[in-house]
Amino acid sequence: MQYVNLGNTGMRVSRICMGMMSFGNGSDRAWALDEDGAEPIVRAAVEGGVTFFDTADTYSGGASEVATGRLVSKMLTRDEVVIATKVFMPMTPGENGGGLSRKHILSAIDASLERLDMDYVDLYQIHRWDPRTPIEETMGALHDVVRAGKARYIGASSMFAWQFAKAQHVAERHGWTPFVSMQPHYNLLYREEEREMIPLCLDQGVGVIPWSPLARGVLTGNRSRDGELRTTRAGSDPFTDYLYSQPDFDVVDRVAEVAAGRGVPPAQVALAWLLQRPGVTAPIVGSTKVSHLTDALAAETLTLSSEEVTRLEELYVPHPVLGHF
Repeated sequence: MQYVNLGNTGMRVSRICMGMMSFGNGSDRAWALDEDGAEPIVRAAVEGGVTFFDTADTYSGGASEVATGRLVSKMLTRDEVVIATKVFMPMTPGENGGGLSRKHILSAIDASLERLDMDYVDLYQIHRWDPRTPIEETMGALHDVVRAGKARYIGASSMFAWQFAKAQHVAERHGWTPFVSMQPHYNLLYREEEREMIPLCLDQGVGVIPWSPLARGVLTGNRSRDGELRTTRAGSDPFTDYLYSQPDFDVVDRVAEVAAGRGVPPAQVALAWLLQRPGVTAPIVGSTKVSHLTDALAAETLTLSSEEVTRLEELYVPHPVLGHF
């Protein structure tokens, strides 16, 4: 496993980040694993050199954070591991149960730390842009979270480049903590972030940690062009239908062709492509089988040729903006 700095920070992270969304006792997600089922996968990740783990307060109503805290602490010391979580989605009833107000952020960080059973998180991310809250209020509250020692760094996720630039400008103007990372929707089927967001991150030294690097399993063949749903995830994840459509299967087929030429699973090729993209620090890889994690670890050492990259990219069809909301 290789390790790199997260953006312009001195914090070192593994080039594979393990997404913890699919783990947690009592989850309402059909494909999710309880802690006993997740432990062998997390252990395989740690044995493979993964030290970077991403979760969110909203995943399975907080159960993912609980699982993350319990499982990771069995295998790594707090100084060895990098823990990232997120805030924004509604977590309690009422008008102030979600969003990026000062009120919600300051209560949400305490709730996340309690579930994780940790004194701090390494990376505290806003899960989306909040159009109802002034960005000055959000950035000020996040700065106070860092000053209080409850987070080491802050990051953002899917939004427009102008919104991210505005947030960074507000932080700089007030002498507050800036975002050090961006978590965008980015994979071989959705490359719209290459237009503005990723160039902005490259210019400003912001780490890029893409979500859905395998397009929620579409790039691995979990569904067919004619609508066959081949996994539990495919059959119970309607958000996938919103993100991806028929033209994307031309790229899926091309990934399978390149993978067959290499004698490796499609997941390895799709992840290797992403790992070679400019600016990408670490894709966030979800796993519900040890084999998923094995493919991710193998992708980290798989180098695609320029010809293979061209073949993978040439069938891309532009998309409307998806995943910001």
